[in-house]
Amino acid sequence: MSLHFEDGFHLVVKRDCPTCKLIEPEIRKLVESGDFGQNLRIYIQDDPSYLSDLSQSVSDASLESSYRLKIETVPTLIRFEKGQETSRSVGWVRKEWSQILNDSMFGEHLPESRPGCGSLTVMPGAKETLDARFGDLPLNSRTIEIGEFDDPIEQAFERGWSDGLPIVPPTGERIIRMLSGTRRHPQEVVGRIPPNLTECTVEKVAINSVMAGCKPEYMPVLLAALEAALDPIFTLHGLLCTTCFSGPIIIVNGPIAEKIGMNWGINALGQGNRANSTIGRALQLIVRNVGGGIPGEIDRATLGYPGKIGFCFAEDETDSSWQPLSEAQGFQPGSNTVTLFPGDGVHGFGDQRSRTPEELTRSLAMALQGCLHPKMTECVYAILILSPEHYSIFRNSGWDRRRITEALMEATVRPGKDLIRGAHGVGEGIDPSRKDEMVPKFFEDGLLVVRAGGPAGLFSGILTSWTGARHKEECKPVTKEIML
Repeated sequence: MSLHFEDGFHLVVKRDCPTCKLIEPEIRKLVESGDFGQNLRIYIQDDPSYLSDLSQSVSDASLESSYRLKIETVPTLIRFEKGQETSRSVGWVRKEWSQILNDSMFGEHLPESRPGCGSLTVMPGAKETLDARFGDLPLNSRTIEIGEFDDPIEQAFERGWSDGLPIVPPTGERIIRMLSGTRRHPQEVVGRIPPNLTECTVEKVAINSVMAGCKPEYMPVLLAALEAALDPIFTLHGLLCTTCFSGPIIIVNGPIAEKIGMNWGINALGQGNRANSTIGRALQLIVRNVGGGIPGEIDRATLGYPGKIGFCFAEDETDSSWQPLSEAQGFQPGSNTVTLFPGDGVHGFGDQRSRTPEELTRSLAMALQGCLHPKMTECVYAILILSPEHYSIFRNSGWDRRRITEALMEATVRPGKDLIRGAHGVGEGIDPSRKDEMVPKFFEDGLLVVRAGGPAGLFSGILTSWTGARHKEECKPVTKEIML
């Protein structure tokens, strides 16, 4: 609802402003003269006792009048005629005030001009709060009222909105602040979230981003990640329902990773970085709160893994000899992208003694054979996360991404007789009809390689996908460009 400003003069001031105090005697003379007093309204932003002896003064502690008048500096003098603003002076400019008041002698003993002070409406955080209270922004989500003495965090637990950790209450001002991180309209539908196939708007993305603890600048990354997750080839619904361990893993490439402060170095897959932790969490909260993906209901993971709270990291692109994952996936150099991988927890790999690329390849191949099970082939994708020290062994011998990947794919081919059901006394395995074949561990595009991690330590990591990837034309990792 908009305030109605009557015809006349409207002055916005605050006690804590030297320029307001400078003009105070002239304002009092103006009121006492009776010429303009009945047509003057004075709005006090801070101390309601300031100028309270004047009948023309009103408290604007809520800042609604200042917000409606679009005040950025005090003092500001505005004139309304026939319901419309016809003139405005910001700060103290004698010539302008004289023209507005039609009084050539007004303020004749004051300096020609003085700058004003910042209005309380432009204090940090004020805009979002005032927009939420008084603005006409298109927020359509239902507001949940809780009792005066209720704890909003505890209410989130009780109402099932949490992933098991405390959430940030999504107040109107926080949602609006989050929406400032994207140019997309709040009511734009990003897609339908499984399993309930509920429409998810940009506003709902912002709400869950607030709950997860995101900053506004993360919004473009999260929106791209959600769009990647909703690509049919990612098979989010199947990933959600599977009894496997897996969930969406987000890998970020491009300058935006550094811009928003993501971690690709020490402890890149661990705790302690806000962007890494909250972007992944926000995606999972959207699946839960918008789509209805509740553990124990549609989410049927036998064990799950901690990364289902949220798993997100950036690739290390600081070594110019390395082709980033985004480029390997067909995007231009310098592109900002997210890659969604349907994966599980980190399988640690340590090799302290290999010093040639050939030795390290064979060593890594032994670990990669264990993805899900050593005798299961062409049923999962995998990501090898190369640490800087392990990568340096390849780099120093001139091996690039392509050569590393091809060598690993070749090294993970094994005789079918060692992989068939019952071989080596193990029931698990491939069809016995393949005993005379040389069988690859992965499909042709089934192994992705990224770089991340701290500069010291001969440790790398392996992420394994869920078994839905055995249908390679129905379930794959997805890379999307981040639209800024």
